[in-house]
Order: sequence, then C-alpha cells, then structure tokens
Amino acid sequence: MNQSHRPIILLRGLLREQRHWGDFVRQLKLKFPFRTVIALDLAGNGQRFLETSPATVSTMVDDLHQQLHFLHARQLEIPGAPDAGTYDLLAISMGGMIALEWARLYPEEVKSLVLLNTSDGKQSPFFKRLRWQQYPKILRLIFSQPGVQEAEILKMTSNMFPDDPDILRSWLKWRKEYPTDRKNLLRQLNAAATFRYKDVPDKPVLLLASQHDELVDISCSQLLAEHWRCPLHVHPSAGHDLPLDDPDWVCRLAMNFWQDIN
Repeated sequence: MNQSHRPIILLRGLLREQRHWGDFVRQLKLKFPFRTVIALDLAGNGQRFLETSPATVSTMVDDLHQQLHFLHARQLEIPGAPDAGTYDLLAISMGGMIALEWARLYPEEVKSLVLLNTSDGKQSPFFKRLRWQQYPKILRLIFSQPGVQEAEILKMTSNMFPDDPDILRSWLKWRKEYPTDRKNLLRQLNAAATFRYKDVPDKPVLLLASQHDELVDISCSQLLAEHWRCPLHVHPSAGHDLPLDDPDWVCRLAMNFWQDIN
C-alpha cells in the first residue's frame, strides 16, 4: 500500500468538468486512502461556466494554480508530512498540456506527471493532435444543440460506452446546470492548438494512451515517449476517455508508477 500523503490533482480537457471523471475518482480514493484527490475546473467549465476561459495554456495554469491555493489550501495542508506542498498531477488530453506547463512554471510543487492521450505541437502536427477525420463532425458540433453535442462527444471519446444512456443522461444534466459558452470552446481549442512545450520534463512522467483513440492519434504519445525517454503504456481497445472506458487500468498503472518514484 502506497501511504504517501501527497495530494493527487486531476486536470480535464476541452469543455469537460470535474464530474466527468466519474467513478475514476472513487477508485483513486479507494486505492489511496491516505491521499487527497482534487479535481479542478478550468474557468469556463463546470461550476465556473460563467467565467471566461484563458486564451493560452500558461494562463490556464495560473488560473488553476490560484484556484488550488485559494480554495483548497487548507484541506491540502498535512502538518509534518514529508511530501507536503508537492502534488502528483494526473491529466487527460488538454489537461496534460496544462500539467506540463504547471511543472515548468512551478517545478517545486510537482512531484510527477501521469498524462493520458495528450499531445504537443512541437512534436506532432495539428492534424494528428486532433485527428483530421473528425474535423467535419467537430465543425458541426460547434453549432449543434447541447443534446447532439454531448451524444457525439460520447461517441468520439468512448469505445466502451459510446451509446450508454445513463452516461449520456448524466452529461446532459450537467450541461444544463453549467452550459458551455461557444466563445470558451473556441478559446480552449486555440490554446490547445497553439501549445508548444519546448523543454524535456525534469519530473518523472508516465504516458498512457489508447490504441484506438478517435480524437488524438496515438503517434502523439509515441513521439513524446521517444523524445522524453519515458514509459508509455497503450490500452488496446479503450477510447480517448481512458478514465471512463477503463478506470481500473489507469488506477493500476498510476499506482505502480507512484510506488516506483516514492
């Protein structure tokens, strides 16, 4: 059992909020009972839907960093813990870009990075980072009604539950509670599209990717693993949303990784 008290920070991608982690959060907490698990919402998403999304990944980091320290500082303080003040970041898609930039801007705070189906504009072209086969569908989605959008997003991101009525019902409920502004979608898309990570991470990195990801080509993760010389594990059947399609697989690999670096 890994008894580190280091908090785990979860970062989501485009237009997704903390509730989209689903059962993954519960599984993480079961496997790490001594650690705080915190999912953050980017400005423009979830409970913060009325706010304007930052225009760059760097300003997204500053936004989330401020949210973490002002809203969660007290519950993260564990007096006497040897690893107090540092975090493990687990992030998916655009959240992975945010995690990388967080580690670059605030290196003293980050112990490690677990990055799921993410990409970088320096290593991969845009048509791989957002697969060109999806462009017509994504353009239609921008101008579609919320119900159509959420149904198509589920089909694009999940290979295990592409038509699951319970998941779709929950997603639609959340969307009605916290509606997404089209301007925020475009700002987030632009931030992700223009992200360039110029360094090699100086923190331990674990890459997880889906062989049959319909949104991000697996070559993006493969190139990062080659360039950074870090481990990459590939899921043979899951879609882009790995925590939805196989949360146990993600938890197990993250647990092994964190045990190795402690």
